[in-house]
Amino acid sequence: MQNTDTTKYIIHSKINADGVIERPDIVGAIFGQTEGLLGSDLDLRDLQKTGRIGRIEVIVNAKGGKARGNIQIPSSLDKVETSILAASLETIDRVGPCSAKIEVINVEDVRATKRQQIVDRAKFILTDMFDINLPESQEIADEVRQSVRIEEMEYYGKKKIPCGPNMLDSDAIVVVEGRADVLNLLRYGIKNTICVGGTNVPPEVAELTKSKTVTAFTDGDRGGELIIKELLQIADIDYIARAPDGKSVEDLIQREIVRALRQKIPVEQGMEKYSIRQFDSPKTTKVSRLPKRKEQRRVADVKRSVVAKTEKISAKKQERTVAEPSKQLRGSPARKIEAKPKVTGSAKKAMEGRRFKTHADALVGTLGARLLGIDDDIVIETAVRDLVQTLRDSDENVKSVVFDGVITQRILDIAVDKGIKNLIGVKIGNIAKSPEAVKVFMAQEL
Repeated sequence: MQNTDTTKYIIHSKINADGVIERPDIVGAIFGQTEGLLGSDLDLRDLQKTGRIGRIEVIVNAKGGKARGNIQIPSSLDKVETSILAASLETIDRVGPCSAKIEVINVEDVRATKRQQIVDRAKFILTDMFDINLPESQEIADEVRQSVRIEEMEYYGKKKIPCGPNMLDSDAIVVVEGRADVLNLLRYGIKNTICVGGTNVPPEVAELTKSKTVTAFTDGDRGGELIIKELLQIADIDYIARAPDGKSVEDLIQREIVRALRQKIPVEQGMEKYSIRQFDSPKTTKVSRLPKRKEQRRVADVKRSVVAKTEKISAKKQERTVAEPSKQLRGSPARKIEAKPKVTGSAKKAMEGRRFKTHADALVGTLGARLLGIDDDIVIETAVRDLVQTLRDSDENVKSVVFDGVITQRILDIAVDKGIKNLIGVKIGNIAKSPEAVKVFMAQEL
């Protein structure tokens, strides 16, 4: 009888017989033909009685007048004795009335199989079961710190808008999108925050921005851009900060938050970037309710606007100045020479760009772009954010590009490579070199 507690090896062998045989025939042949072959110490009957050899398992099938099967013999002997016993099986040449052949194909080490099972189970225990244990010291500190910051978060107004504890007392505040953003900024010690809860900015937040210096800090996705556009129209913000492209404020670490807030841009640049007209912004009304520093900034903006308009009017007057009459020839009767208007280079360029005015007006506030052909017909329409890639991939005969964005050096270089003649944008950025092959226009000058 097999003792599973002491089995060390299992001898695997196969048998082929030229006739129909059954299990008792095979077992009888094994005991009968090995008896006395290896001496009394390795006699199968004695080994089985003492439990050093287990039960012999035989599986045999007969087909077409021939029999094939597998034999398994458990052994608790050592390697040498097990090998001798396995070799003795191959001396059997007859089973019952049939000639047969037994071949040992493998000797399985049961302890190695158990060791592999132990390794696999230990891996599972280490990776899955230790997760339920107590966290390490740093994790404990983070959990305690996070719970304290959640307790520090307060709520503003009747709608219980999440905000930081220092929001009301601070002269400057940071407006973010949601509650998770407020918690993340609290985690790094920024406590003068308040959220808007999406694109529908609460009236309480819009009213609060009129008395404080406000920085709008939004996610680097399309939703954050829409929230900035709405804040520019209904709230009174001073600076705009964005998370890196594709990232949310709630996922930023301290280094990324500090970098984004340091790279904030004034609201005037934001209004140009997002094509928000000055009269759409609430900054032109209720100036008397603003703090003194904001009122001074607004007055300075108005002065700059007046100076710019005055310079523009003077330039137009100079363009309309008539030429001086020619000097009269000596001795000839005086003749009155009609003065003809002098056409300057800038006026000629403006006249050339007026044919793109319809496209430029249609794209105002859309953040879109149009690629025009030879007859100024639309070849491709795309978003401004995809303009660079579209120009690089385009095989169309594009001669002009009108878009609701800033003309940069990169776009200008691509236009030269693609043979584009005209670029029309909202604003001209930092251009290091401007090739003569491409004419650059600003939409507001058309």
